[in-house]
Amino acid sequence: MKLRLATAVSAGMGFSLAGLLGMSVALAVPGDFVVLRAMDKITARVSTITVPVGGSVKFGSLQITAKACDKHPPEETPEASAFLDVVEEKPGEAPQSRFQGWMFASSPALSALEHPVYDLWVLDCTNDAPKDAGQPEPSLPTKSNTTESGTTP
Repeated sequence: MKLRLATAVSAGMGFSLAGLLGMSVALAVPGDFVVLRAMDKITARVSTITVPVGGSVKFGSLQITAKACDKHPPEETPEASAFLDVVEEKPGEAPQSRFQGWMFASSPALSALEHPVYDLWVLDCTNDAPKDAGQPEPSLPTKSNTTESGTTP
């Protein structure tokens, strides 16, 4: 209890000091979705994954759960960070925790998933829902029946 009170008092003093010095302190903006880049080192498959905060997705044998996502406001230095819980689930074996903690977009090696097969890093935090996978791709122009000379066969 004393530690929480001391932390709150020191944080309040920091904000007060920043205000006295004319500095503005912007708080991180929470996001609803974590955008991740995942790579399977064996197949060289690289995927962009969007995980809802509080939700989970599967990549290979990894179950990735996003607990929180924060992004600095536009007037601050760009940074996105996410609290992730990564569990490996192999058939016939008990699930193993592989990573639990904060990952930072600007410094992926600072707090990284250490795994022989998979790499995972944070790209962004967003409030925009991912595009629905069920929607059709934009249509491409169809080939016409004309030859290079412009005549129809």
